[in-house]
Amino acid sequence: MAKKVLIDWGGWDGHTPKASGELFARVLGDAGYDVSVEDSMDVYKDKDYMASLDLVVPIWTMATIEGEQLAGLQEAVHGGVGLAGFHGGVLDSFRNDCSYQFMVGGQFVGHPGGIIPSHKITITNRDHEITKGIDDFEMIQTEQYYMHVDPGNDVLCTTSVSGEHGDATTYKAGTVMPYVWTRGWGKGRVFVASWGHTDKDFDCAEALEITKRGMIWAMG
Repeated sequence: MAKKVLIDWGGWDGHTPKASGELFARVLGDAGYDVSVEDSMDVYKDKDYMASLDLVVPIWTMATIEGEQLAGLQEAVHGGVGLAGFHGGVLDSFRNDCSYQFMVGGQFVGHPGGIIPSHKITITNRDHEITKGIDDFEMIQTEQYYMHVDPGNDVLCTTSVSGEHGDATTYKAGTVMPYVWTRGWGKGRVFVASWGHTDKDFDCAEALEITKRGMIWAMG
């Protein structure tokens, strides 16, 4: 029986949640997974349904998650359901909810310079199944993110913030920012990639492949 995936999208349209959800529904569907797509967080309140899943991919920018919705999501992940996502889905989400940020392992706080010509992604763990065989690469014409990150995350990729963009008096030039990581939440596996400003970020083959592998890894 194919593993079951829920992709749930909504929030700010500027991060293309619908297009991003449709993209990964195709990617995971083509890989043989049973994918369902929703556009409401009320599905998180269905305890039996959530427990039947192998992976949840939330794609919610900003927005507000209600107590019962968050409790249902966290209980499912704590019980062993995987959680996976990217910037416009899990890192710039539910800004007022620290317990959600605790589960995800970080929170977006800025993008110095906005859209910039390029920034390098450095693979720091080349032995992990998510990154094995993938070389360092460039993200082109997109945002580079500054985040507050849990030091307990298992970091797979980083980026270096050069100081060339935005107000460099507000951050330290040369800061090495964790950019892809894994972590645990109870029995659940959590995967986070920091790229994903819009679905166009996944035109980068390496970014798409790492994100796909991370989603598969999170299913266990």
